[in-house]
Amino acid sequence: MTPKPQILSVKTVAQSRLFSIEQVALRFSNGTEAVYERLQGKAGGAVLIVPMQDAATVLLVREYAVGVERYELGLPKGPLEPGENVLDTANRELMEELGYGARRLTEIAQLTVAPGYFGHVTHVILAEDLYPQRRDGDEPEPLEVVPCALNDFERLLARDDFSEARSIAALYMVRERLNNGG
Repeated sequence: MTPKPQILSVKTVAQSRLFSIEQVALRFSNGTEAVYERLQGKAGGAVLIVPMQDAATVLLVREYAVGVERYELGLPKGPLEPGENVLDTANRELMEELGYGARRLTEIAQLTVAPGYFGHVTHVILAEDLYPQRRDGDEPEPLEVVPCALNDFERLLARDDFSEARSIAALYMVRERLNNGG
């Protein structure tokens, strides 16, 4: 296996409240040096929760997505807060976005999006045995909760307002897991 490149330097070239852009100088095992740029998110990453209302129904949320300038249907999600573990973050986000907590939370996978330049990890969490529990969050408007049949996934994929790759991948993984008994 080829050894990882040596990091020669890392320089922050831009910073926002959510992201930083870094210039990373590398030396590869063959001696070639190159400079890459990467987008870094908050430390710890984020959670993406697949809340199962019952064995066949997943709860989605409709919220405004400024990146595509429209309302999108997707799974509840949010950043890890300093000192907060992944499952506690998932339960907090459920309470803030859906008005439910979960008695059973299971980490299914960790996903990256564009790992060639984006250093962000999303923890996919399956939430089961939901109970009503509302908590104030940071959403600027109430989110619409939309129940969907997990096994009617193809119809969901055909919708114009359901396009987030992380939500699609997470639903595939959870559907496969639940259909195979665990």
